[in-house]
Amino acid sequence: MAQAMSLVQFLIVVLASWLARQQESFVEYLKAENRVLKAHLGRRRVFFTDAERRLLARHAKGVGRKRLFELEPIVSPDTLLRWHRQLIAMKWAFPRTGPGRPRVRRAIEDLIVRMARENPRWGYSRLQGALSNVGHRVARSTVANILKREGIDPAPLRGRRTPWAVFLKAHWRSLVAADFLTVEVWKLSGLVTYYVLFFIELRTRAVRIAPVVAPKTPG
Repeated sequence: MAQAMSLVQFLIVVLASWLARQQESFVEYLKAENRVLKAHLGRRRVFFTDAERRLLARHAKGVGRKRLFELEPIVSPDTLLRWHRQLIAMKWAFPRTGPGRPRVRRAIEDLIVRMARENPRWGYSRLQGALSNVGHRVARSTVANILKREGIDPAPLRGRRTPWAVFLKAHWRSLVAADFLTVEVWKLSGLVTYYVLFFIELRTRAVRIAPVVAPKTPG
């Protein structure tokens, strides 16, 4: 029995040694082939398709950075691993699947809002034309929806009303916020509700608390 086990172990060692030599020969061939390819390419840049990048990145991750340097690939190991990180990031970049057309890019939305605020008399069509002049084709209804969502009035009213931001800036030093709350306090007579009124000066964030009172119990 012991002799049979020793024979099996010997065969396993021989097989493992043979596989290691085969793998080493395979790696040495790949390294030699990569050096030949690099010599032929010189300084010419190789352009890969997205599918080729995905293929190389997937296998590069399995090889590991240290072994990649040993293989001397055409693409640097850091680039291959960066492609793999991008591949993972793309997995979680879910496309928009909701109904309707995709939203206008944020930069264009910001431009529409800025144009409307800087030009209070411009209506939706005028804003649409101004956007077209700078290369942005946006529907009139889209302009209207964006301004409505931002709380900006249509042109006839936009110039007559004071914007909320302007009002706050003009009166910031004198604005005070107030709030009211109740606090439950346990006393000998039981749970008593106290009423608290306080004020906050917006400019300094200073808090002023009015005298705290409890309801009068019926006599």
